[in-house]
Amino acid sequence: MDSKNTNDWLFEITPKNKFFSLNFKEIWQYRDLLMLFVKRDIITVYKQTVLGPLWYLIQPLFTSITFTIIFNNVAGIKTGSIPPFLFNLGGIMVWNYFTACLNGTSDTFKSNAGIFGKVYFPRIITPLSIVISNLIKFGIQFGIFIFFYIFFYFQGADLSLNLSILFFPILISFMGILGLGLGMMISSMVTKYRDLNNLVGFGVQLLMYISAVMYPMELIKEKLPKFGWIVEYNPLAYVIETSRYMLLNIGSISILGLVYTMIVTILVFFIGLLIFNRTEKSFIDTV
Repeated sequence: MDSKNTNDWLFEITPKNKFFSLNFKEIWQYRDLLMLFVKRDIITVYKQTVLGPLWYLIQPLFTSITFTIIFNNVAGIKTGSIPPFLFNLGGIMVWNYFTACLNGTSDTFKSNAGIFGKVYFPRIITPLSIVISNLIKFGIQFGIFIFFYIFFYFQGADLSLNLSILFFPILISFMGILGLGLGMMISSMVTKYRDLNNLVGFGVQLLMYISAVMYPMELIKEKLPKFGWIVEYNPLAYVIETSRYMLLNIGSISILGLVYTMIVTILVFFIGLLIFNRTEKSFIDTV
């Protein structure tokens, strides 16, 4: 056989020798598969449902209304000149993107065991597709936020923008990467400890209450100074607080907090990728 024919392959599948591996070239080669997974994630979620994609809008709207009634009207949490509903919608919108990425990627190995055991492709494509598809869903919810922003503006609310909004996409990328990193960690551990997956939903709910979703960070420091440090050490709280500053011009930006968030996000992502790479070599024997 001609040596030229034996070496001239379209793709070459080789074992991963590195403990840490992220092959961007290989991911790019499988970009069509990535987009197919994204399409699958968007279409199949609400397929054969009555309201379909409208659930993307209903969930944040009803959650914002509930938070406004409970935390603002009943508990008396003040949001300054910003309408409480818009304040809550801004936080919930960003929080939903994080939880969607975390919940979606935390079940990667278990939910895709069938296709993983039959076909080769870079396994990282699966959780990446979830992050991208959820970004599209986030865009839909962001459109609703803009609608209500304009509505309250013409109702006379004191709303204004600042130049920091130009960095809003970077802030959202932090949320996606952090959710991806944590999701890859949990997904890898779920292959051995099945009951861990049951704790994710419960843990995410608890995490929301210490992430400044429905209150300003300064409020928790003022009302509960002994427990304020819990929120201060939560990187998600800085992302949500900063996003409200960018979108609603309320609160403040903590540069130190954002640097801390960036460091934690990078560490979580690379540790998650490290564990993910180790697990993908042997998970099929345990799932």
